[in-house]
Parts: sequence; C-alpha cells; structure tokens
Amino acid sequence: MSTPTRLFSRGSYPEATRIAAILRKETIGGALLLVGTVIALVWANSPWSEAYESLRDTRVGPESLHLDLTLGTWAADGLLAIFFFVVGLELKREFVAGDLRDPRRAALPVAAAVGGMVVPALLFVLVNLGTGDGALRGWAIPTATDIAFALAVLAVISTHLPTALRTFLLTLAVVDDLLAITVIAVFYTSSLAMTPLLLALIPLAVFGFLVQKRIRSWWLLVPLAVITWVLVHESGVHATVAGVLLAFTVPVVRSQAAGGPDAGPGLAEHFEHRIRPISAGFAVPVFAFFAAGVTIGGLSGLVESLSDPVAIGIVVGLVAGKTIGITGATWLVSRFTRAELDESLGWPDVIGLAMLAGIGFTVSLLIGALAYGEGSLRDEHVKVGVLVGTLTAALLASILLKSRDRRYRQIAVIESADVNADGVPDVYQTEDGQQVHTVDDKARHDPDWEGRTPPGRTAGPSADS
Repeated sequence: MSTPTRLFSRGSYPEATRIAAILRKETIGGALLLVGTVIALVWANSPWSEAYESLRDTRVGPESLHLDLTLGTWAADGLLAIFFFVVGLELKREFVAGDLRDPRRAALPVAAAVGGMVVPALLFVLVNLGTGDGALRGWAIPTATDIAFALAVLAVISTHLPTALRTFLLTLAVVDDLLAITVIAVFYTSSLAMTPLLLALIPLAVFGFLVQKRIRSWWLLVPLAVITWVLVHESGVHATVAGVLLAFTVPVVRSQAAGGPDAGPGLAEHFEHRIRPISAGFAVPVFAFFAAGVTIGGLSGLVESLSDPVAIGIVVGLVAGKTIGITGATWLVSRFTRAELDESLGWPDVIGLAMLAGIGFTVSLLIGALAYGEGSLRDEHVKVGVLVGTLTAALLASILLKSRDRRYRQIAVIESADVNADGVPDVYQTEDGQQVHTVDDKARHDPDWEGRTPPGRTAGPSADS
C-alpha cells in the first residue's frame, strides 16, 4: 500500500534551513514596516500633517526624462522594483531548484494562491456591483498578501508555527506577488508605448547575457537594470514589472564548469542574499511610510471612509475572501487528489494560516493608487479599508494561532529531535543517515516512523485535536 502524499510536510532539510534564514530577515523587515506605517499614520493625523504631505509630494528627478516624480511615486515605482526583483529571484529559485520543482509539491501553494486571489476579488465585485463611479477598478486590491507584515505578526504573538506552515506561507505569498504583478501589468496599464517597451528588451537582454556568464560586477549590472527600469516606466507598464523580468534572467544553479548544482548556491541566491536586506530593511518600510499616511479624521472620518463600498469590499475580501479562498483551495486539493493533511496538523491550522494571508498591505496599497489615482479621495478610502482589513485579519489569525501555540510547541520539540554528527535532524534522515526530502520519503524508508515520537520526547496531540 503506497504512502499518501502529505499536505504541509516538512520538505528537505537544506530547503528548511534556507527558508528559516529568509523568514528571519522578513520578520525584521516586517517590524520596520510596522514602524514606518505607525510613523506615517501618527504624522498624517497630527497638527503637522501638512509637512508630511509636502514631503510625500516633493518632486525630484530629471524632467527631461519624465522622471520628475514625487517621493511617494519614487517609493512606489522605484523602491518596490527592488522588492519585486527579490520576489522574482525567490520564485525562480523555488521552481528551479527548490522543493517546488516537484509539481506535486508546487500544486498546493499555487492552487491556494489562485484561490486566495479569485475569492477576494469576487467578494469585492459583489459588494460593489451597481455602485458605478469606477468602483470595480479596485477588484484586485484585496488579492495580495504581505509576507513581511504577516511574519511581523507571527513574531509579536510568538507562535511556534511549524516549519512546513511557515514555508507554505512564504511560498504562497511569493506566488501571490507574481500573480499580483501580472495583474498590474495586464489590467492597470492605461496606455502602452511600444517603442520604449521594445527598447527595454535591449538592456534586459544584455543584463541576462552577463548574469548567465556569471558576471557579478555591479558597475555593469546596476546601470543596465536602471536603464531597463526607466524604459519600462516610460512605456506605461508599471515599472515594478522590470524588477521581476530582471530577476527571471538570473541563473539559479551553478554551471557545470563551476561544479554544477552540488557546488553551492548559484547567482540568484547570491543576489538574493545581497539585496533582500535592502528590500526588507529599506525599500518596503520607506514605501509604507509614504503610502500609509492617510488622514483619518477621528471616529467620524473612519466611519465615513468605511461607508464607501470600496472600503467595505476590501475589508470583506481580505478577511473573509482570503480565508475562504485559501482554505477552500487546500480542501479541494486534498479532496480530489490522494493528498492528506500532515498527521501533526489539523484544519484549524490551515484556517489560521489563511486568515494570516489576509494581511494585505504593500501590494494592496500600490494597486489602490493605480486603480483610483494616487492622492484621490477614493485612494484615501482604500488606505483605510486596507488598514482595517489587515488589522482585522491579523487579530483573528493571532487569536486562532495563539490558541494552537501549545500544539505548535510540541511539534517544535519533535522537529528539533536528536541531531546526528552531520548536523541534520533525525526527522530529515533515514536510519542509515541518508537525507530524505519529505515526510513521505521518511515513511517509505522507515514504515514505523510515521507518528513515532523521538526518544525522550513527549508525543504531540492527534491530528484531529
């Protein structure tokens, strides 16, 4: 009898350690994002709010190149291109050399990301049907997940969320971001200038050629990346798309001449290691500072903003849509395949994770500005809707996941079971020391392992508890 595929299984040990390192950086970035958001909200609602607006609307850049942009626009178009470059690197790494190169393992986060996009969009449309005034242009606002914000919430509630769920959350958010940038490119490009778009292919191709030759010289690559960004921006396509396109040209594995995949991390991981701190520690927090500064106007202003169907649709989409879409997609994968939920987890864990994915901030604010115009009254309502929806989703997810924290602590004890001299935990190895990639592999090599408690440990609760 074959062992069924497990949803949310651990994955390989190298992948688990790499994901853990990424999550630590994203958690720090999430804390900085929260700081930037709070400063913006306090400043925008203080007696000195005009100074904040003046700073945000200050124009810098060469007018001759159509780059005399406000600081807020530079943050949205320029700094977020760095963010999406890292997203592109991570996505390519996952599907080329990560655990998601296996279509069976990739199916779940992709399906969940699609469900987490479709259902919120449908709920937003249902709330805004018949309202007119271009309200439906914002259908994509509640479809995005902010991984940095979500991980900052996890850090605050101090949950011992299992490695498999954290990995799933990160992968879900990365796929989610790719879908979001595709939506931005396709649905939020009002006018398209083909000449600069075609010209952008030249520096993009040269950049790709150099990185394929494993050339890392910043003085060659950075100017090419900037020229690509400028031409994409000039074409009318949102400039953040340039970040993803550049990332997709970077090789993930080493060439055979350099030792092949087993010789260590490739250029994509090298770039990611260098640029992720800039993205998480500077680009995203600065964008949040310029994007989140909405003048609420007290309780009456909050009520007025939330009376707009657009704001209501955003809150419903983030809180209910994400939960229903991700949980429903996960259930469908388990229902129509041979996959089963990992024995250490229960469906409340999936629901809590889906609620956590309702934390939409960075990309949601970006899409809101594109949909209704930066600085417009409806854009202000979008910011209130995103903030309220994000905080509500964060609160509900925190309550549910915190209630499961005792269970997660027991799982963490099992995951940190005896480590051999090679530094690899026993749960990632067969009895002869061979590394395995998944819990399913562990069970195939050692049929008695499934559900076994490591020596000297306390058994965790059953999956249906």
